[in-house]
Amino acid sequence: MNYRTPEEIEIEARELFSKYISRVDELKNKERIAIPLQEMPTQAPEVRIHNLQEVALGYTPEEAQLEAMRCIQCPTQPCVEDCPVHIDVPRFIDRIAHGKFQEAVDVIKENSLLPAICGRVCPQEVQCQSRCSVGKIFKTVDKAVSIGRLERFVADWERERGEIGVPEVKPDTGKKVAIVGGGPAGLVVAADVRREGHSVTIFEAFHKLGGVMRYGIPEFRLPNEIVDKEIETLEKMGVEIRTNFVVGKTRTLDELMNEDGYDAVFIGTGAGLPLFMGIEGENLVGVVSANEYLTRANLMRAFEQDHAVTPIYRSKVVAVLGGGNVAMDASRMAMRLGAEKVYVVYRRTRKEMPARVEEVEHAMEEGIEFLFLSNAKRILGDEKGRVRAMECLRYELGEPDESGRRRPIPIEGSEFILDVDTVIVAIGNGSNPLISQTTKGIETNKWGNIITDENQKTSMDRVYAGGDIVLGAATVILAMGEGRTAAAAINKMLAEEIEKEKQQLEEARKN
Repeated sequence: MNYRTPEEIEIEARELFSKYISRVDELKNKERIAIPLQEMPTQAPEVRIHNLQEVALGYTPEEAQLEAMRCIQCPTQPCVEDCPVHIDVPRFIDRIAHGKFQEAVDVIKENSLLPAICGRVCPQEVQCQSRCSVGKIFKTVDKAVSIGRLERFVADWERERGEIGVPEVKPDTGKKVAIVGGGPAGLVVAADVRREGHSVTIFEAFHKLGGVMRYGIPEFRLPNEIVDKEIETLEKMGVEIRTNFVVGKTRTLDELMNEDGYDAVFIGTGAGLPLFMGIEGENLVGVVSANEYLTRANLMRAFEQDHAVTPIYRSKVVAVLGGGNVAMDASRMAMRLGAEKVYVVYRRTRKEMPARVEEVEHAMEEGIEFLFLSNAKRILGDEKGRVRAMECLRYELGEPDESGRRRPIPIEGSEFILDVDTVIVAIGNGSNPLISQTTKGIETNKWGNIITDENQKTSMDRVYAGGDIVLGAATVILAMGEGRTAAAAINKMLAEEIEKEKQQLEEARKN
């Protein structure tokens, strides 16, 4: 993949824009699909590995309108069906094609208050873009309309103008709802419930809201400024935020409901319990979970080496175990923190990697080396108990397993030594167990995930849950989708209660 500068991309887009803009309403489908997919401008790889600024720079208005013109507005609208929060994708894209950016934002916000976040980190290629009719014409999702990039563009356009709209809030109902966890699911529930006039309080264990969007995703993919702006909207709506508050320790779930008078609770505590491989040497100095590594770097700003109060392990040669987005984030962060060499060690091939294609490509552009069909067998230490190397084993692929991917089979006698001083384990996370450990009546499955029904209701009355605490480690947009479902159920329950209370009051007056 040859790198092209933002200036080169912009010049080409302007030439095409002048060709098509006067006929935007007259374009035939054949002409629309002839418009080339608009490449997302990025920082040059040799520059971005030395900073934490955002890698993807976003579309210009001309690039966005051109990309929007590629949409053929098909009547089947599979993109809407495949969006977990069911944004009216064709309608917002049509508004962009016509240069009506505020109208496009307004369409998105009918279903989502986090467009700047979702446009950046959601895996659109396996969701809204996966069945795009344009992509099907070319027989590859790589040519689908860039829905996520367009969502990001209009969200950034609105924010940069300083005119982010605040959703209307209905009159106070007297009902109180507690949100446990300030991640994507919790933020969505807070917004949707608050719109209906209910009092909402978010209880967050950390000192800042955002959940995985803040502690798990580096700023070179999702700047904290973006997260802060989305949260600011909730505050303007009147949502109360209480940080450094650990539900299960500071206050139990039962106390919130029975003593503090909350009429409903939503649990969105995420999946923040890191998993390890259980191999020899994982207790050595220099072995760390990706969860801890990224939390120190992102939330606690350990990358500010001269004055950070939270340290981070200094590395020269790093091995990251895993093939998901977290592994990509950890490896790319290690490079930015000064590592001379970074390996990603993955036991399958690139084809089976769950990480987004764009993230893998960016990592490769930045000089990260991928060791496919390999995995750690044990970690070796020196006389001081520090990592000095990792013994790896080579693999071959067998038949597909329960995940649908071909099963990795170790090759006997294929061991080799990889000289490293740091090993970052990024093989997944388990569900946060604190709520289930401190609350009787919450049913969980064998992995510790809270069990819910189709409305996200738990086994406890008036208690709902969603996001990673239910799904396991998933995506921001899937967590948001569960949040919307839970919020609708909470609003329905409270509305019925309010109506019943009104009827009882009316009957009492008559008597």
